Amino acid sequence: MEIANQIKRLRVKKGLSQDELAERIYVSRQTVSNWENEKTYPDIKSLLLLSEVFETSLDALIKGDLNEMKRQIDGQEYAKFLRNSFILTAFMLLIIITPIPLGHFLGWWGMAVYLVICAVGMAFAVKIERYKKKYDIQTYKEISAFMDGKSLSEIEKAREEGKRPYQKLLLAAGAALTALAVTAAMFMIFKNFR
Repeated sequence: MEIANQIKRLRVKKGLSQDELAERIYVSRQTVSNWENEKTYPDIKSLLLLSEVFETSLDALIKGDLNEMKRQIDGQEYAKFLRNSFILTAFMLLIIITPIPLGHFLGWWGMAVYLVICAVGMAFAVKIERYKKKYDIQTYKEISAFMDGKSLSEIEKAREEGKRPYQKLLLAAGAALTALAVTAAMFMIFKNFR
């Protein structure tokens, strides 16, 4: 966070107007406005007075609240991860359930719609994979810890990394069997409609 944003955020948090802040640190309201609009920067004396008025350290005033920023960014990333996970789940269900009905009722147009559904589903799958790579989360335990806002210890992390190849293989096999079972069931259901 830049110093201009910090000054404005802390001033508003304290419930001070620009005039009131200017009075307390012996500058004009225009000077405070210039700081907040990044036209000028406070000198050392003003920074010391600002830190006293805002009851914060110079370090926190200049650098900003890094922990707060990190928490907000992580919260936003977590929210995006959740939203994209739900959307991906919905599209995966559509990919499994819709091919036979779309083909049966709409013919070739149904297959075109199905390809669009697949493309959108794959786009969300790529987004989820990017999150997983960025935060180094691959196994269920790692994803679960991420969703709870925690991280695994080094030993737990090493154990989970050892499981990754097997879990990917089992997930792929499970997904293929599920898709095959659903496709067979849909085929049997729509076979009777002819």
